[in-house]
Amino acid sequence: MADPYVRLLVAQVRSQTQYRLSFALDLAFSTVLTSLDLVTLWVLFTVNGDLGGFGGEDVLLMAGIAACAFPVADLAVGNTEKLRVYVRSGLFDAVLLRPLSALGQLVVMDFAPRRVGRVLQGTAVYVAALVISPVQWSPPVVVLAVVAPLAGAVFFGAIFVAGATVAFWWIDSGEMSNAFTYGGKDVSAYPATVFGGLFRRVFVYGLGFAFVSYLPALAMLGRSDPLGTPDWLRWCSPLTSLVFAVAAGLFWRTGVRHYRSTGS
Repeated sequence: MADPYVRLLVAQVRSQTQYRLSFALDLAFSTVLTSLDLVTLWVLFTVNGDLGGFGGEDVLLMAGIAACAFPVADLAVGNTEKLRVYVRSGLFDAVLLRPLSALGQLVVMDFAPRRVGRVLQGTAVYVAALVISPVQWSPPVVVLAVVAPLAGAVFFGAIFVAGATVAFWWIDSGEMSNAFTYGGKDVSAYPATVFGGLFRRVFVYGLGFAFVSYLPALAMLGRSDPLGTPDWLRWCSPLTSLVFAVAAGLFWRTGVRHYRSTGS
């Protein structure tokens, strides 16, 4: 069953890499733009000696996890955000007619290989953060260091899919979805302590973004959450990501079942 998806994926990559100079420029600019997040952190630390009670090395680890996790999710399923275009134009009808998974088709139909540069850069930032930050190494921390960015990628992937699914009911939901995907990426790069009470409770903790990088970073650093979160929650990012992935999958199936063709 994987063969049709591989063929679609290969065809998509070939079409985008046919014009090599254009592809190289897209890859370069896509990679450079990712560096702006780190520049923002540097500017903030030139003004303040710390962020929410955390030093530069600690925040670099949090930003590194987010910088590694989000591009992987964006590469894998970020193009599902084009679902609203397919629903509006009726192209999603053709997707449903094929004897393949609708979600699988969306993933490979608009696969963007230029995003690979972001993954490589994000991984490099994360590795550098692990070296520079005062990580309290132990066997559980080694496992968490490997699993945390992968769990974060699953979490962001679930947010991408859930945000795209809203288009089945609300076509012009793109900006709202971006607030949770790209906005969530920015929130995840900072300590939860820098945000205000209501926003922190609802968005950072309530929607799970604290589990992407903030809490795993605290576990790696051997620090408790200054906000009083139980220490065992620092290790729960894989479980949280799994819960969100299952919820997103159920939401997607509900959206597909309620889809009505443009001809109806």
